[in-house]
Amino acid sequence: MANLFNTLGIGYSGLSAAQVGINTTGHNISNAETEGYTRQRVITSAATPLTTMPGNVGNGVVIQDIKRVFDNFVFDRYTAVSAQKEYSDYEVRTLEELSSYFPEIDGVGIKADLAAYYDMWQTFADNPDNDAIKIALAKQTESLTGHIQETQNQIVTLQQEVNDQLALNVEQVNQIAEQIAELNLSIDTAEAAGMYEASDLRDKRNVLEKNLARLIGAEVNQGQLEANIQIDSNSNTKTGSYTISVNGFNIVDGNSYHPLHIEKANNEYGFYEVSFERQDGTLIPLEEEINGGKIGAIFDLRGRAIDETTGMPTNGILQTAIADLDAFAKGLIESTNNLYAQSNTTSMESNILQLNANDAILSSNLNIKPGAFDIVVYDIDGNEVGRRTIEINASTTMSGAAGTNSIEGQITQNQDDNDDLNANNDIDDFLQFNFQPSATGELRLELDMNAQSKGAGYTFSIVDNLDTKEFASGSNFAGAIGLHRFFDGDNAKNIKLNFSLSDNPTTMRAGYSTASGDNRVALDMIQQQFENYDFKVGNDVYNTTVYGMFDLTATYVGVTTNSAITRSETVNTQFNATELEYNSITKVSIDEEMTNLIKYQTSYGAAAKVITTVDQMMQTLLGIKQ
Repeated sequence: MANLFNTLGIGYSGLSAAQVGINTTGHNISNAETEGYTRQRVITSAATPLTTMPGNVGNGVVIQDIKRVFDNFVFDRYTAVSAQKEYSDYEVRTLEELSSYFPEIDGVGIKADLAAYYDMWQTFADNPDNDAIKIALAKQTESLTGHIQETQNQIVTLQQEVNDQLALNVEQVNQIAEQIAELNLSIDTAEAAGMYEASDLRDKRNVLEKNLARLIGAEVNQGQLEANIQIDSNSNTKTGSYTISVNGFNIVDGNSYHPLHIEKANNEYGFYEVSFERQDGTLIPLEEEINGGKIGAIFDLRGRAIDETTGMPTNGILQTAIADLDAFAKGLIESTNNLYAQSNTTSMESNILQLNANDAILSSNLNIKPGAFDIVVYDIDGNEVGRRTIEINASTTMSGAAGTNSIEGQITQNQDDNDDLNANNDIDDFLQFNFQPSATGELRLELDMNAQSKGAGYTFSIVDNLDTKEFASGSNFAGAIGLHRFFDGDNAKNIKLNFSLSDNPTTMRAGYSTASGDNRVALDMIQQQFENYDFKVGNDVYNTTVYGMFDLTATYVGVTTNSAITRSETVNTQFNATELEYNSITKVSIDEEMTNLIKYQTSYGAAAKVITTVDQMMQTLLGIKQ
C-alpha cells in the first residue's frame, strides 16, 4: 500500500535522476574539446510500480545506464578515410619536397645547365685552340655535374629521411597496440557484469584505433553490433571478441598484442625491413602487406622490395627518381666518353673493372655491344699513320695471345695496318697493352704509346665503328669501360669532370688529332645532344636523347606530384564530409548541453518540491496527533 514514505522515496528518486543528469551534462561540457570524447546520455525508466487496489501506483524513476551516442558504422568510415588522409598528406608533403629539386619550369636547374654545357661545346668548336674557352668549358661541366650530384644527393637524403620515419612510426604502432590491449582488459573488467558501459574507456580506445589506422591502415574486427535506439536512432556499438589486423595479420588480439619487428642490421644502406612474428617464431615480411596510413605511404615512396644483391629498393617513387637520374647520368657519361676517346692521347686508362681476363666481354654487366672499334695512330703533325679494327663478338675476351679473338690478341697481332709492307710501323708496334691488377688490387685496362713512339710525338685514339650514322649504333667499348674519359663516375652521385681535365683544362681536346683547328670531337659533342641512346632503368629501356631522358625524370616527378595533390584534394573532401557526419552524432554541442542543464535543474527543483510537500504533509499529520 502506498504511503507518505513511498511518496518521499519517489521524490528522492527524482532528485537522484536529476543529479545524475546534471553530473553527466557537466561531464559532457567539461570534455567538449577532448579529442575522441563521445557525448553521453542518461537512460531512465519508471520504477516497478506498487500493486494496490484499485491499481498500480507509480514508484519513481530508475537510472538504467549512462550511454554514449556513438555510431560504429560512421566511425569505421571516419577511421578508414583518416588513414587515407594520413597517407595522402604525407605523400603530398614528400613529393612537393621532391619536386622542388627539379625547378625546370622556372628555366633553371639541370636542364638549363645542360643547355649551357652544349653551348660551350659550340663555342669550343668555333675556337678549338683557345685555352680560355677550355677553362670555361671545364667550369660549365663542373657546374652541370655538381648540380646533378646535388640533386641526386637531395633525393637520396629525402629517401633516407623517409626510411628513418618508418622506424619511428612502427615503434608508435607497437606502443599503441600495447595500450589498446591494456584498455581491452580494463574495459572487460569494467563491463564484466554486463550491466554498464565503460564509455570513457571506449572513447580512449577509439582514439587509439583511429591513430593506429592513420599510421598503418589497421582495421578493427569485433564480434557483434548492438543498437542503442533509446539514445539515438543512429547509435550503435560493437561488442564481443576484439582484434586489430593489418591485411589479415592480427597485431592486437583481445588483451594481447603482437609487436611488429623492424630491422636494418642486414642492409648496408640502412633500409629497414618490417616483419610479423608468427606463433612458431617465423618472421613474415610485411612490406608488401601494409598499404594504408602513413607507413603505407612510406613504403610507396621509399620502395617496398629490397634487392638482396644490391641492398637497394627495387621500386618506390623516390627510388624510381633516383634510378631515372642515375640512368640519365650514366648515359651522359658513357656516350660522352665514347666520343671523347676519339681525341688523341699517349695513354688511356679505364675505370676499375669487375671482369676476368678470360670472361666474354658481352656477358659482363658492361654496356658493350657487338661491333667493332678502330685504334688510330697519328704522327706529330696530326696525320693518320695507322688504323686497326678490333672486332667484338660473343666470344671476345679482354686478354689472350696475339692473333686470338681477344682485345689483347687483336691489338698485339703482327699485321700490316697501313699497306706499306713495313712490319715495324703498325698498331702493334706503337701500343702497349696491360690488363693486370695493380699493387692495390685494382683491375684496369691500360693502353700506352711505347716510349720511343711517344718521344717521336705519336698519339692514338679510339674511334667507334658505327653501323649507321647514329652514335648509338657502335660498340660503345671506350665509353662503357671509361677509356680516355671526359667524365669520371658511373651514376648521378659520382659524375664529375675527369680529374686530369679538372686539374689542367688546357689539355682538353677539340679534335681527333693535334692538327691546329681540328674541331671534330667538339662537333660530335654538339651533335650528341640530338642523338638517341638506350637508357636502362631496371627492366625498362628508354630510347631517347640526353635531354629526353632528363625530361622523363623531371616529368615523372612533376606528374606524380600533381596526381598526389589531386588525390589529396579528393581525400580531404571525403574526410571533411565524414568528419562532419561523425561530429554531428558524437561531438558535444554546448547549446544542447546548456538546454539539458536547464531541464535537469528544473527537474531537480520539482523533485525537491515533492519532498518539501511530503514533509509539510507529515508535519500536518504529526500536528493532528498532538
